[in-house]
Amino acid sequence: MKDGSGKRLAPAVGDAFALRPARVHEATGRGRRAFALFQAARHPGPLIWVLPAYLPELPMPWGLPKGVSARLHLLRPAGETDLLWCVEEALRAAPTGLVIAEPQQPLSLLAGRRLQLAAEAGRTTGLMLIRQDAGSNATETRWACEPQASPASDSTLHHWSLNKNKQGTLGHWVLNWDGASTAFHMVSETGERYQPAEPPL
Repeated sequence: MKDGSGKRLAPAVGDAFALRPARVHEATGRGRRAFALFQAARHPGPLIWVLPAYLPELPMPWGLPKGVSARLHLLRPAGETDLLWCVEEALRAAPTGLVIAEPQQPLSLLAGRRLQLAAEAGRTTGLMLIRQDAGSNATETRWACEPQASPASDSTLHHWSLNKNKQGTLGHWVLNWDGASTAFHMVSETGERYQPAEPPL
């Protein structure tokens, strides 16, 4: 793995995509909802998704990974203040498996710290789906998630980058995930795929 400057990074140990429990994390980019659904499928127990009432796009039960729709609870607060209050209360409401939220305004350091305290109190994991450059410095990890074009029509590739991590290394991964289960396949990035040796001159 390499960072944006080309510097080699230490490989992740264990499950690279496991979110640290009882902490709040962030995901940004066009693929942030796919990342949230991937995490929802991997977290047992009740799932709470908090998004503003005025947003027209909602998770559709028949399009969710197996087992997610039966555990999913949608909260639709009217404004940003109510949204953050809902997230705090949901994080404190053990035994919630995962709390996902979609704030529309940048998260302040104070708001981020309050969410971390709530996650610790409820022993619950949170994932904030943020807009570009709208995260809080208090976040445990921050992921940049983008869909990636694939030559195969039946393949869905995702490029997930861990850009901030308070407890470990950073990294970049390309994976093939079908959107229906917890199974995924790692894919080499184009520049790092095996290339046959050039014939001798």
